[in-house]
Amino acid sequence: MNYQEINSKVIDSWVKEGWEWGKPISHDIYEDAKKGIWDVLLTPTRYVPHEWFGELQGKKVLGLASGGGQQIPIFTALGSECTVLDYSEKQLESERLVAGREGYSVRIIKADMTKRLPFSDAEFDVIFHPVSNCYVEEVQPIFKECYRVLKSGGIFLAGLDNGINYIFDDDEKILVNTLPFNPLKDENQMNQLNESDCGVQFSHTLEEQIGGQLEAGFILTDLYEDTNGTGNLHEHNIPTFFSTRAIKL
Repeated sequence: MNYQEINSKVIDSWVKEGWEWGKPISHDIYEDAKKGIWDVLLTPTRYVPHEWFGELQGKKVLGLASGGGQQIPIFTALGSECTVLDYSEKQLESERLVAGREGYSVRIIKADMTKRLPFSDAEFDVIFHPVSNCYVEEVQPIFKECYRVLKSGGIFLAGLDNGINYIFDDDEKILVNTLPFNPLKDENQMNQLNESDCGVQFSHTLEEQIGGQLEAGFILTDLYEDTNGTGNLHEHNIPTFFSTRAIKL
């Protein structure tokens, strides 16, 4: 079993246990979005500025590793034509649940985002990519594929991990690792993940994640930082995540 298969099964188990990122939005939240009252997250706590999206009515939106029934229903309520790709069957079940409950159509695809995306060139206006590339070893191919499937003028919104979480122990107080964090190359790091049922995760540098988007051809237009939302690092206001807005010219 490759590490992506392991992660798919681990996330399925998290959703069964009530993982916060696998809980579908309520009917009331969906109805509010239809009235123009809405917010979505790329990272744990800071809402994405509405101006990052532009007009969503009639736009083709791809939720990349964005299953869970949280963001895609919002974009649908705002008039977008939505596709969601995820590798967790339970996350996709949440999408089906909300779509069935609210009576809208959404294209739902189970696929590994580390492979070539199953879409045509220049198919989407917006790609919404919440924190998830910490579950893949190489991020550059993902950025290249996102660039390929976006239309000219398309928007790529990404939630990213800056790697700081991987330095500390579970209590976020003691330095226990050096970076990069790559359990495929470090048995001790793999053992840490196995002990805490965290799947297979990887740290990535700003060079990989911002530089990687630029190398793919994107123009970076904005960014902001965020914390874990809870825990010692959060209490010390230490950013552990960031979100970027980039466009394809």
